[in-house]
Amino acid sequence: MGAGAFLEPLVVVVLLFGGAWINRATDYTLSAKNTRWDESLPEAQRIDTDVDIDIEEARLSRSKRSLSPSLLPSQENRWRDRELKFLGYRKVIETPNTAVFRNRLLSRLLHKFPFLVEAWYWALIYWVYQLGRAFTAVTLVQGTVHVARRHALELIRWEKRLHIFWEIPIQQFFMSYPRLMMYINWLYSFIHIPGTIAFLVWLYHYTITNNRLVQHRGSGSRLLTTSSGEHQRGGGPGSPAGPWLYEARRRTMAICNLLAFVVFTLWPCMPPRLLSDPEYTGPQAELAKSYGFVDTVHGKDGASSVWTQNKFCNQYAAMPSLHFGYSLLVGLTIMTIPLAPEHRRSKSIHLSMIFNNSHPELAPQIRLPSTRRLVCLAIGFMYPFAILVAIVSTANHFILDAVAGALICGLGWNTNGVLLNLLPLEDWFLWMVRIHKPVPMPLEEKARGRGSLGNEKDRSAGTTAGCG
Repeated sequence: MGAGAFLEPLVVVVLLFGGAWINRATDYTLSAKNTRWDESLPEAQRIDTDVDIDIEEARLSRSKRSLSPSLLPSQENRWRDRELKFLGYRKVIETPNTAVFRNRLLSRLLHKFPFLVEAWYWALIYWVYQLGRAFTAVTLVQGTVHVARRHALELIRWEKRLHIFWEIPIQQFFMSYPRLMMYINWLYSFIHIPGTIAFLVWLYHYTITNNRLVQHRGSGSRLLTTSSGEHQRGGGPGSPAGPWLYEARRRTMAICNLLAFVVFTLWPCMPPRLLSDPEYTGPQAELAKSYGFVDTVHGKDGASSVWTQNKFCNQYAAMPSLHFGYSLLVGLTIMTIPLAPEHRRSKSIHLSMIFNNSHPELAPQIRLPSTRRLVCLAIGFMYPFAILVAIVSTANHFILDAVAGALICGLGWNTNGVLLNLLPLEDWFLWMVRIHKPVPMPLEEKARGRGSLGNEKDRSAGTTAGCG
């Protein structure tokens, strides 16, 4: 591995802290004596109604607000209401109101650099998952290896029945182009984690930071409707989505990790490349080696990574493929990202030259998406497609592994809201360490005379990327 053992983690650290700098609150000062909470927010963001100001706080009872910028910390209510929801069950519980700690140094630091909270979330999600994988790796017994090999051969039989056992011709095709194969090895080893973090940095900036800057300049905000039917308020030309989209995708990744851990713990599966292990002489050894899979990543001319080759890495966790699951999540989010109105203008092409030369106004028209939407569609398709090619051509995953990765992505996409039930635990943890987490992007409701949120027409076409 060499220098990669140092450089690869360094890239991750640079991305996380670079994201914190890019998404910093430029209108906020860390000085306690020069900063009051209510004065650090533009007028449009101050509370003058009983509306909740945080996506997470939409789960709170309106009888008790958790944060009132007009109050001093000493005047804050010591408790807040949290609503637990699961399969129709609802219960309101009281948790500590951490707003009383909002003027402490660490709270001010997080308010200045709110993406540090996201860096903490990512580290928590990633390292809990990796520690789980490490535990399964160090407690691995030989019997588990045999089971993983048997499961891999079962997948091959299933793929043959479904007529999708294409891994061998795919790998042989790309191996016939050595330079292209070199880039594919590199893509598999080095893009998964840095690419995911870079996506989170961009999505946070697009959906939260841009809107915060627009609101600070006094721009108005627009009403929008999520795919689940909930009305949120996004602002300015940055993104009509607001924080709900980012938070939903972050929770989706956590659900994906949880589901993947359960699957590969209960059903270990060997990647195709390990079926060709020359040292194995046990049951079904001849059959396993007969397929001729080649380990292109960890071979002589490969591109092994510190993330994929260490003693704590579980080599028998091929099912499901989080490489593909994450890439699909990224791709679908980019494809369906809500765009500002000026970026949603479609174009019409008249077919008068073909259908009606004499009366062009009667000719049919084809409406094309805006240029920015076409770019989003192209990037959103190409990224997961490239990752799919990489995981199959390097013999690290079967096609059915990718299918399973897509399934857990879909489950996480549609069930991530269950993690909101962990907010009481977060409240207690933050209360014990005396820290207040910054509000992602305050939402404001002007005079009550403007009407109910539910009665206003959705003006943000393209909000199909639901929060799950």
